[in-house]
Amino acid sequence: MAGTDEETGRAGPADGGAGLQALAVELRRMHGEVNRLAHAFAAGQGLHATDVQALGAILDAPEPMTPGRLRERLGLTSGAVTACLDRLERAGHIRRTRDTRDRRVVHLHYAEGGKALARAHFQPLASAAAAARARLTQKEAEAALRFLAAMNEEFAQLRGPERRPGS
Repeated sequence: MAGTDEETGRAGPADGGAGLQALAVELRRMHGEVNRLAHAFAAGQGLHATDVQALGAILDAPEPMTPGRLRERLGLTSGAVTACLDRLERAGHIRRTRDTRDRRVVHLHYAEGGKALARAHFQPLASAAAAARARLTQKEAEAALRFLAAMNEEFAQLRGPERRPGS
């Protein structure tokens, strides 16, 4: 099979990078469209783009997010996280609660009113994702999801605390 690893059928170095280049272009295009919607949401809510990233991290967290974990996730200073959370709380997007076992621990929760605003704004994104998903078979959608998860795992490896921009 030209352009693939003969044993696995996976794209390999023989593809000349054309597949990787096309993938990079499509990922940048998608990232740009998502950013456009996120920036419009931020502007409409009087927030910063980083605030929208924080909301996404809080929403996607498998357990209640804490300011410390949010700082690590977004690569911000403690002061920047505090300012971000203050803006989000004032705007009604999040609420902070104290852990019942250790009152020093603060948990961040996406407020229902904030979720409703975000849901309404990002509905076109959800509709577009559903339309794109409908054009795929179940196996294709599963493969796409595995690919995105693998990309996120690879990107996470690049995000170590020792890495700084340009390094």
